[in-house]
Amino acid sequence: MTQGAALAVDGLGKSFGGTAKALKGVSLRLEPGEMVALIGASGSGKSTLLRHVSGFVAGDAGSGPLRVDANLMQQDGRISPRIRRLRADVGFVFQQFNLVGRLSVMTNVLMGQLPRIPAWRSLLARFTQAEKEEAWRAMKAVGIENLAWQRASTLSGGQQQRVAIARALVQRARIILADEPIASLDPESARVVMEIPARINREQGITVLVSLHQVQFARRYCTRTVALRLGEVVYDGPSAALEAGMLRRLYGAAVEEMLDGTETIDAVMNDPVMAEALAPAAPA
Repeated sequence: MTQGAALAVDGLGKSFGGTAKALKGVSLRLEPGEMVALIGASGSGKSTLLRHVSGFVAGDAGSGPLRVDANLMQQDGRISPRIRRLRADVGFVFQQFNLVGRLSVMTNVLMGQLPRIPAWRSLLARFTQAEKEEAWRAMKAVGIENLAWQRASTLSGGQQQRVAIARALVQRARIILADEPIASLDPESARVVMEIPARINREQGITVLVSLHQVQFARRYCTRTVALRLGEVVYDGPSAALEAGMLRRLYGAAVEEMLDGTETIDAVMNDPVMAEALAPAAPA
């Protein structure tokens, strides 16, 4: 990892449709090796921010610099001309997996290599034995090596999300962005999927920024949480401090949608069994 911040965002703004502001001067800094949760109700700007960090979308003119590992991704509404190369350092895990269903798990994972191999090999999907071995190790790291030759379309949602994480590992990303990776999963699958980036962060030191709808998972897996509301950062601090009263002050009635749909905020924060289950993970 290079010196300095793994991610530095300064005064990022984004407008849609003229006056609607999706991001309002957002500034954010992640240190190398952090795992940080990005929370907020629907429409808060979480996905928009992640897409700017990855270089998929340009901010408004006048926005400050956005850097990943000291590399300038964009500034003043202009994306770096080196963005294809720079994106190789940024792994993106999508909510809807973005796999090619008719292809095998192995091939989908190998696609993480595409930013780093010659264009002619990208077009022909030609991979070396060493690259295939790296894909195998990534699949083993997320527990899907036994599914290597299955079509991606035959997998469960949790399994598909693990394929997407393995693809980011093969990419050799320095920072992994995960955009609501557990939003469409049942509670047990969500727990299994969240354990994987937490372990990767802990064991490999890869920086992780994960967007979450469910605040209880932010408390469980991330020591630090950044909260967005209507495109602004309204909280940046310890996840453990996100108790019921603070969340109500930040989000009002919208706080209930930031749980799993079955509990009220008071039940989650005050029930002793739930509190034990969602307590911060102990260091390995």
